[in-house]
Amino acid sequence: MPSRFERIDAGLMRWRADDIPWMMVSMFSLAALPPESIMTNPQKTFEVLCQQFRDASLIESAAELLEWDERTGMPSGGGDFRARQVSHLRGLVHEKKTSPKIEGWLSELDGWDEAVEPNEPIGATIRLLRKDFEKQRKLPQDLVEAIASATVRGQGSWERARRADDYSQFQPALDEMISLQRQAGQTIAEPGQTPYEALLNEYEPGAKVDHLTQVFADLRKDLVALVDEIQGRPRKAAPLLDQKFPVAAQKSLSRKLAEAIGFDFERGRLDETSHPFCTTLGPSDCRILTRYEESFLPTSIFGTLHEAGHGLYEQGLPQDWYGLPPGQYASLGIHESQSRLWENLVGRSHAFWQHFTPLMRSTFPSLLGDVTTDQLHTMFHQVQPSLIRVEADEVTYNLHILVRFELEQALVSGDLATDDLPTAWADLYESTIGIRPPSAADGVLQDVHWSAGLFGYFPTYTLGNLVSAQLFDSAQSAISDLDGSIAKGEFGPLLDWLRANIHCHGRNFTPDELVQNATGRPLSAGPLMGSLRGRYLD
Repeated sequence: MPSRFERIDAGLMRWRADDIPWMMVSMFSLAALPPESIMTNPQKTFEVLCQQFRDASLIESAAELLEWDERTGMPSGGGDFRARQVSHLRGLVHEKKTSPKIEGWLSELDGWDEAVEPNEPIGATIRLLRKDFEKQRKLPQDLVEAIASATVRGQGSWERARRADDYSQFQPALDEMISLQRQAGQTIAEPGQTPYEALLNEYEPGAKVDHLTQVFADLRKDLVALVDEIQGRPRKAAPLLDQKFPVAAQKSLSRKLAEAIGFDFERGRLDETSHPFCTTLGPSDCRILTRYEESFLPTSIFGTLHEAGHGLYEQGLPQDWYGLPPGQYASLGIHESQSRLWENLVGRSHAFWQHFTPLMRSTFPSLLGDVTTDQLHTMFHQVQPSLIRVEADEVTYNLHILVRFELEQALVSGDLATDDLPTAWADLYESTIGIRPPSAADGVLQDVHWSAGLFGYFPTYTLGNLVSAQLFDSAQSAISDLDGSIAKGEFGPLLDWLRANIHCHGRNFTPDELVQNATGRPLSAGPLMGSLRGRYLD
């Protein structure tokens, strides 16, 4: 996407021809304002403010490209210099987003934004940039750069420690990151917030730890009861899974599945990594990554559908507003709702496999050449407490999140020392999920998140599960015979509904407002538990 403005003599700006749609939105908004509300030149001030953040997004995307490369193809010896590169770029982004000039521009727009609709692009941009600026300028630049550097080094340390199954190799990096994140949380915390809650709000704006603790406690009780009920019934075996599936064939299948549900490979790509993720390097450059395990086919299938769900959200955000709030995702909980919806509510459905049974047969002719839709559906609906979060079935998955939510609060507060973390992890797994990790690699070292400083991130996975079920309920009500469309391989109606109700709004609404507007009710655990009971007990 070219820059929205071209600079010409004397620092003036002119509109580019491809900006006409955005101009029309802006002009329409201005035309709706009463004459007395229009200041000397608020529109020009708004344009300059937006350009500052668009410029910052150019640097930010370069840093993210380096981070993507670090996780996909960087030589193992390149970590130290890569840390310096990313740290420098992140520092430049912070400098640009906290420039003193921004305060002046926002002051010039005081009152003007009150005359425009607060949830329309212009009003939302001013409101949210003001909020972001006030928060980010609290952070010293050297702390921002230190966190960026520690992230690159920490992820490398985590990779090596997990391969060696040696927690002690990772512990120093973890200590450093916890210290840095604790400083960040203390710095940006608002009155009444703990450092952990401040970090949580970086991913899920407005979330309260006390509220989540209660919601998750109730959810844990319901999930444990459901798991017990499912395991108390006769279970169908899934012997077809106990085979080795060639990775080359899995790669071909993964691409076809992502493309089928709508992921645009002209604006994105699919690669391989040790821990799947999605990153966006520009309005038409979304990178999704999955992983392949020869002895466990669901890893690649559902990992790909999960990350493709993230990618569909990124590709559905308004391109004209890239780098600004209307072109950014609402929260990680909302983001996760998109991935979990496609992974579980679509990807594990009988209708989905009704359509893709022929593809499974042709992809693995010697292994699944005679497989039926019912067999595939059974194969992907096993419920069994397990060690690894990313391989967990959807019924037990949230129990994995509750363990991490409890532990990371204790780490940030200092109530839990990293010396005691492996044992605390194993004890909590045993008491919550009923299984004890035999090693660090299958226990405390299984996730990359803490090495990257993502404290407060894990709860958004469960929030995403709650939101996904509620959104899917509403989509089924709004779309005539949605199951029939999925069985035919027609995913457009569902994607269009998500585009219209979630994707197109960016950050213009809060996560709670988005859910309320899309479903007509506040978020609750009812739809998720109803969905799980209906699909797994049946």
